[in-house]
Amino acid sequence: MDFDLSEDQRLLRDSLTRLLGDRYGFEARKGYAREPEGWSRAMWAAYAELGLLGLPFAEADGGYGGGAVETMLVAEALGEALTLEPWLATVVLGGGFLRHGARAERRAALVPAIARGSLLLAFASTEAQSRWDLHDVATTAKRDGDEWVLEGRKLVVLHGDVADRLVVTARTGGDRRDRAGIGVFLTDAKAPGLTRRGHRTNDGRRAAEVTLAGVRVAAEDVLGDPGDGLPLIERVVDEAIAALAAEAVGVMVAAQKLTLDYLKMRKQFGVPIGSFQVLQHKAADVMMAIEQSRSMAMYAAMSLEETDPVERGRAMSAVKAQIGRAAKFVAEETVQMHGGIGITMEYAVAHCMARLGAIEAMFGNAEFHLRRLAERGGLIAA
Repeated sequence: MDFDLSEDQRLLRDSLTRLLGDRYGFEARKGYAREPEGWSRAMWAAYAELGLLGLPFAEADGGYGGGAVETMLVAEALGEALTLEPWLATVVLGGGFLRHGARAERRAALVPAIARGSLLLAFASTEAQSRWDLHDVATTAKRDGDEWVLEGRKLVVLHGDVADRLVVTARTGGDRRDRAGIGVFLTDAKAPGLTRRGHRTNDGRRAAEVTLAGVRVAAEDVLGDPGDGLPLIERVVDEAIAALAAEAVGVMVAAQKLTLDYLKMRKQFGVPIGSFQVLQHKAADVMMAIEQSRSMAMYAAMSLEETDPVERGRAMSAVKAQIGRAAKFVAEETVQMHGGIGITMEYAVAHCMARLGAIEAMFGNAEFHLRRLAERGGLIAA
């Protein structure tokens, strides 16, 4: 298989790398984090101008027709810069539901707004009891004429405090943990009965607790089959896992660069500590973990073309397990090589550690996915 990038892909990567290099240094990032929304609207506009926000959408819907490789390149670059903007929430998660579940007229109405940067989306799925089980849904959706009425509570909705619209999972039938009877609904964040309480997450980003009390959703805003929405949810989450894998590689590269610079600068006994053999071995182990993760990120991007959801799910569980373990290892080793300064939030490597921890936990940690992979018969079914 040819892993070389096309000319357009190289141009995309290089253009984004230059933009982030010019405008997303660590000091600038701290300034963006202090803005009211916890991220930069100016950078969001720059992403839109560069075409990042409309990248994965079909040209017929107002996007630019990019694929999984382009998403991987963007995610890795955003990860290396430790960006705070709601790209994952809006473009990958929310946009994924529009691409795979919305009617053509809704895509035509909403995708151009996403591409311009004027529409933000968030995925409201997690509940108090659900942990990482996407099918554990207690929030209800009951039909009332041509509308649906939502009742329930969602937690840790990534960038849910600023989203213009929320993609909400709700149960239309069956028991709480049934795989059937789950619908996906697109609701206005300012709809009557919807309340949000924003908060900061451990990695410096923003999320929200969302309460739905009699929130009405029109029939045109039902995404996919209201009685069998779990396959749609799993497909979009698989795409999010692939994006997170690439982002994790970028964050690990950032931590590695910071560490190598520190090993060259910090002196002990009159010599740079990078000359100590034990630290050289640790640095080599970090490099190996990053390269293994890069291979898994590529594997994730390729696996999104798999039409069998079971096989695709196996692949994504393998990816999440490997990325999760590597993220934990790289975070621990790079922080340890820095010593005490590595755990201070005034220094960038601590933010790398926080983001890698968040990525490891999103949509299931390594242990969760290893167990799920075992239940499915392993990566390659016998």
